[in-house]
Parts: sequence; C-alpha cells; structure tokens
Amino acid sequence: MSCPFDRAQVQEQRERDQAIAIQLAKRRPSGPSRSECLDCDGEIPKARQALGGILRCTSCQSIFEKGGCR
Repeated sequence: MSCPFDRAQVQEQRERDQAIAIQLAKRRPSGPSRSECLDCDGEIPKARQALGGILRCTSCQSIFEKGGCR
C-alpha cells in the first residue's frame, strides 16, 4: 500500500506536467516586436523584444491575459 503523500506528490507532478504541456502547445507570437507598449506606451526591454511578436510590456501583458483593461 502506498503512502497518501506519495500519491499526492505523483498527482501534483502529473497536473504540473499537463499544465506545462498546455502552455508549450499554445501558439507563440511571431514577427517583429514593438519597442513601445501598445497599451501604456512604456518602453519594452530589448530582452523581451528579442522574443519576437511582443506588443506589450510585461505588466500590460499580464493584465491583457487576465481579461482586464488598463
């Protein structure tokens, strides 16, 4: 008989792996990045621009993904 803590740890790892797989399967933006945020006009750091297809700064992107508005 296995320990309940071991079973919980296995379940947690399975859920984490599934969540990671879902995020990796999502379509990634492509094309040139903006140098200024689409929403707040703040500067987008060069390291973030290098990812390609970036339209917003990190703060505004978080708000956008949560369905909020600025």
